[in-house]
Amino acid sequence: MFEPPEGLTYSIVAARFNRKWILVRHNARVTWEIPGGHIEINESPDAAARRELMEETGAEKFTIRCVATYSVRKNGKTGFGRLYFAEVSKLGDLPSSSEIAETVLMDVLPRNLTYPDIQPVLFDKVLKFIGLL
Repeated sequence: MFEPPEGLTYSIVAARFNRKWILVRHNARVTWEIPGGHIEINESPDAAARRELMEETGAEKFTIRCVATYSVRKNGKTGFGRLYFAEVSKLGDLPSSSEIAETVLMDVLPRNLTYPDIQPVLFDKVLKFIGLL
C-alpha cells in the first residue's frame, strides 16, 4: 500500500448494512457523505477508520478492508487519505458525542453530497474493489 512521505490525513469508509450503503449527515450540514474523518495524532489509518465508522454510524460489528490510498489536490496542496470498505452486521445507536445528525441506508449515492468532486470517485473505487462495477 502506498505510503506518502507527507503522511495520511483522512480515513474514509464506504460501509454497507443489509446490502444498503450507509450515508451520514453531519449536524452542521444538509448534505450526505461517506463516513470518515481525520486521522488523529499517533493513530493509525486503520484505527481511525474503525473509530470513525463506529462514531459516525453506530456500527457495532463489522469487517473492514483497506481499498486504496488516494490523493486530493485543493488550493495548490495535495492531501492523502486511505479508503476502506466495511460490511456491517450490527448497527447500534449513534454515540451521544457524535457530530452526525442522522444516518440513512441507500442503494446508491445521493445527488446532494458534501464532497461531490471526490466521493463518487472513491465510491466507484470501492464498487470495483468488491466486484460491483
